[in-house]
Amino acid sequence: MTEMTDTPPLDTPPLDAPSPDAPPPDTAQHAAATRTARSDSHAPASAEGRAPQSAVIGHPVRTFVITGIAMFMAQLDNLVVTTALPSIQRSLHTGLQGLQWTISAYTLTFAVFLLTGSTLGDRFGRRRLFSLGLSLFTAASVVSALAPNIGVLIAARAVQGLGGAIVVPLTLTLLSASVRPQRRGLAVGGWSALAGLAIAVGPMVGGAVVENASWQWIFWLNVPIGAVIVPLSRFWLTESRGPAQRLDLLGNALVSLGLFGVVLGLIRGGSIGWTNAEVLAGFAAGALALAGFVVREGRTDHPMLPLRLFRGRSFPLINLASLLMFFGMFGSVFFLVQTFQLIWGYSPLASGVRMLPWTAMPMVIAPLAGILSDRIGGRPIVAVGLLFQAAALAWLADVTTVNTPYTHLLPGLILGGIGNALFFAPIANLVLGSVRRAEEGIASGVNNAIRELGGVLGIAVMGAIFAGRGGYGPTRTLSAAQHFINGLQPAVWTGAAVLVVAALAMWFVPNRRRQAAAG
Repeated sequence: MTEMTDTPPLDTPPLDAPSPDAPPPDTAQHAAATRTARSDSHAPASAEGRAPQSAVIGHPVRTFVITGIAMFMAQLDNLVVTTALPSIQRSLHTGLQGLQWTISAYTLTFAVFLLTGSTLGDRFGRRRLFSLGLSLFTAASVVSALAPNIGVLIAARAVQGLGGAIVVPLTLTLLSASVRPQRRGLAVGGWSALAGLAIAVGPMVGGAVVENASWQWIFWLNVPIGAVIVPLSRFWLTESRGPAQRLDLLGNALVSLGLFGVVLGLIRGGSIGWTNAEVLAGFAAGALALAGFVVREGRTDHPMLPLRLFRGRSFPLINLASLLMFFGMFGSVFFLVQTFQLIWGYSPLASGVRMLPWTAMPMVIAPLAGILSDRIGGRPIVAVGLLFQAAALAWLADVTTVNTPYTHLLPGLILGGIGNALFFAPIANLVLGSVRRAEEGIASGVNNAIRELGGVLGIAVMGAIFAGRGGYGPTRTLSAAQHFINGLQPAVWTGAAVLVVAALAMWFVPNRRRQAAAG
């Protein structure tokens, strides 16, 4: 294996890598595009739509409009839903478990099928699968808006996650193929900026919609967009394919069942007891399925998750830190957003605005973090960012009470925003620098899937802690507000501790820059 640095070599940058001053999105942005660029560079043109890397497939501006809108809608959706959780709870008369599954159903299916989306596009046609995925997402939005109960909403959210897992990686594949190599960095940088903007404005947009209409409208808004983009994609996008790859259907089924069993046990255990037969069965079935998945991936010639990536030290540790980062961040945000509305009495829009120091700070700090990572390497920047995030959660857990003024929360929110920026700006280059160039695409896709799974586990585990120490509604001795705060504080403290472990994991990642200089 050749020596690598934290960032791709300056003399041979990957054509599809975003510029360091653009905040990397929380998607498999490299998984599809890098795989396509690498493989298509050796594939001859054919009537089926395959073309060499130097060929331009489609109109770049039209492709950017279509893929950018679709990606923005999919990225925005989950954050918008988070802001609407208190309204969904009241409207559908659900509790903690219903709210957990409302988020986790989307994130879990998104993570599991993220690596499959681009493979399906390569095999059956990227434009065709893009249209299918967007149609699924739009149809599921209709069902979500019409959901009469929490069960229907959760099922629709799972279908939304499947549609998003198909759409998001293909947006970058289609975009990368439509621009000339020398302009690809600019196009991908714009794509990344749109993803960062979706993250920044998501809570505020969700709050505005819920406050001025209803929570159903966060889903209805997707419908006219999908109704326009799906038929338009037939005319504005050009069909293309990549090398046909075998689908690991058994591996996909095993990991889906395994993760569902584990998450089910975590979510149910907090309410019905950890020794309940249903909980133990979920854990046992999940563990067996995941063990079967590992065995399967080690034996098949076409694995969904190549285990060879985890043989070294860098890639496993980077992914552990990524999983723990999303574990602590998503689990904490899940409860903090509700606290603004349920405990402190802010409207949905006011809550979204007050979260901006956390969500929008990366738009300001990420370019500086990207420049700094080029000078000193990404490892220390990511590690410091994780410590900032841990300090932010510790601050928020410590100062949060029933009557905490917003000014007391502001230092923690700002620290969290800086921590987010320091983590996201260099992490993509760290992932790419930990594997061979031929493996960069799948490595980035794996990292993004693992991050999403971290969010699912964070909501499940921290939800169990919340349920064990607090909950919704009053008790004989506690008000509803105090009961909620009693559960929130240990949950967020747990998130802070997990992020400290993530920072320690990053410090043990080998310093490739130093090794390369020494060599």
